[in-house]
Amino acid sequence: MLILTLESTCDETAAAIIDEQHGVLGSTVASQEELHQKFNGVVPEIAARAHLERILPVIHETLAKANVELKDLSAIGVATTPGLAGSLLVGLVAAKTLSWLLNLPLIAINHLHAHVYACQFAREETIFPCVGFIVSGGHSHLYECRDPFSFEYLGGTIDDAAGECFDKVASMLDLPYPGGPALSQLAKTGNPKAYRFPRPLLKETRIAFSFSGLKTAVRYMIAGPGQKEVTASHLSPGERADIAASFEAAVADCLVGKAIQAVKRTGVPRLCVGGGVASNTTFRHQLEQACESHNIECLIAAPELCTDNAVMGAIALERLRAGHVESLDLDVRPGLVRHSQ
Repeated sequence: MLILTLESTCDETAAAIIDEQHGVLGSTVASQEELHQKFNGVVPEIAARAHLERILPVIHETLAKANVELKDLSAIGVATTPGLAGSLLVGLVAAKTLSWLLNLPLIAINHLHAHVYACQFAREETIFPCVGFIVSGGHSHLYECRDPFSFEYLGGTIDDAAGECFDKVASMLDLPYPGGPALSQLAKTGNPKAYRFPRPLLKETRIAFSFSGLKTAVRYMIAGPGQKEVTASHLSPGERADIAASFEAAVADCLVGKAIQAVKRTGVPRLCVGGGVASNTTFRHQLEQACESHNIECLIAAPELCTDNAVMGAIALERLRAGHVESLDLDVRPGLVRHSQ
């Protein structure tokens, strides 16, 4: 059994071919970073047009890498939620077309659930049950995952996502887009204890994150209260590195603290972490240490599977085995996932 999975939720066009043993025969990711750099963020209209240009070449390249023809496929999986409406529609139309032409089952993929499932590639046995933790540019959510189809929301951000906060602070420090990796690189040369930034909600019993106040604290540190323009031009290289390291440490403390809290509350001693921020080395190291001290099995997706990709769409195999097949009426559900706390 071979499944073709497609990912186009934001600004990466990706495809993968995966067998029933989770063997990855071929995988391709076409990034749009260069298109969005001058805007310091993703422009939805530009992203959708780029997906239109790239979706077919990405599929063809993936088939070639896998040495597979369309007639060899058993099903088509596609990410349908959450994400940018135009971007999602490009992937869905491609998947529907292939499903109809080849008379193959069509499988809907939840992008957030797929980020958690990326951890399956680090474990031979099933990762379920687990506490799933998605830490990305749009989401910072914790779920109790009893099986591949049951994700119960435990808590998440009440304002900004961790990845969004990384990008905004990077912009304040005059770092290039994408800001997260650039900030983390700068932080390696800084002192994480140089500035004591707030850890919002860390000591509260509810499982929730709030990063807007932390972002504001960094802004005031850089520009001063009441200043409309934020620039780091007056800071020395050492000061910029110290701010980056101190900010990164504050975010890591919040993420790790709430993750451990969620595991303890559920009683499920396994934590599975995915999403772009999960590739941050400071966060990964701190989380692994905390889990070890609390006797929690910690599975973090490989760095190349943390950012958006189609390999994590292997969760579609679980849905296919269970008979969760969609009709051609399948539609996208765009936007960010937000829950009332």
